[in-house]
Amino acid sequence: MIIRAMATRRLCIPLRRPFRTSRRSVDCLEDIVVTVETDGDLRGLGAAPPTGLVTGDTAGSITAALADHIAPALIGRDAEDLEGNLAVLERSVVGNSSAKAAVDIALHDLWAKIQNRPLWALFGGTGRAIATDITISLNGPDEMARDAVQAVRDGYEALKIKVGADADLDMTRIGAVREAVGSGPSLRLDANQGWMPREAVRLLDAMAEAGFAVELVEQPVAAHDLEGMAYVTAHSPVPVVADESVWTSRDALEVFRRRAADLVNVKLMKCGGLAEAKRIIALAETFGAGVMFGCMLEGKISAAAAVHLASARRAVTVIDLDGPLLCSEDPYEGGPRFIGPEIIPSTEPGLGISGTRS
Repeated sequence: MIIRAMATRRLCIPLRRPFRTSRRSVDCLEDIVVTVETDGDLRGLGAAPPTGLVTGDTAGSITAALADHIAPALIGRDAEDLEGNLAVLERSVVGNSSAKAAVDIALHDLWAKIQNRPLWALFGGTGRAIATDITISLNGPDEMARDAVQAVRDGYEALKIKVGADADLDMTRIGAVREAVGSGPSLRLDANQGWMPREAVRLLDAMAEAGFAVELVEQPVAAHDLEGMAYVTAHSPVPVVADESVWTSRDALEVFRRRAADLVNVKLMKCGGLAEAKRIIALAETFGAGVMFGCMLEGKISAAAAVHLASARRAVTVIDLDGPLLCSEDPYEGGPRFIGPEIIPSTEPGLGISGTRS
């Protein structure tokens, strides 16, 4: 079965409410859908969101990388040669992690469809369900508390709280959320590089003393400041997760060597797809570190790919794959079922997604 063409389509999926972090605010999830077409009946689907402020990848750069470099490198190759195709993909263009992730996902989807098996089975999984947290966007304390209460009513047992824009107000935000939801739900903080090292430790100590029972904190300091991250990790009362500091397995290795974090957050759009994600997870297992599997603001196709791998790896103990849950509609046919916090992988071949509804 020969790869004959690649096609792209741009979707904009409205969100239930604006998504706000310390760095951006959006009200629509953009998805660049990639289809790898063959000379047979099967095709592979992948997708990537343009997140210029995070990955540097825009809609224009993703489509240009695909059209100018990636597609010419892969067209004419055997679709069954997954490892060879992934190696060609990696060499086709420098950087462009989101474009590479979209095609990596499509190649895996196509390969699993050729085998007529769900992708999780080819990863050695059992198709087990996993549970995700839900993101509480960065807003005023009262609004965040109301959003958290609604999330708990909807069945979520873990809340990912965006902080990092104002350290003193962050203390108030977390206090308001904890008071509103009670002691049951887990609170995971995501500072998005918003604090300084000593400031982070001061805040986390204060939250611990106040009884806020924070489960973990993501990327408390600047991504490049591994020394600062190591300081926070050594002094924090809660586990530290490296997110923006870890894009590739090489980054993960440096974080583990310097003991700069307790866990790493694997995101397909950062690392360029499932192949590199597997390498990062394997490194974490070697160093005895934890793995959080996360996502950008992503639609069901790329989230489905993450679900298939995360559900097949026991080292992945923290799940943050709520992108599709933040959307007001689902334009895709098939795929994993998102039932509140529970995500049930599809048993259909590949990702289990047949296409879009319109």
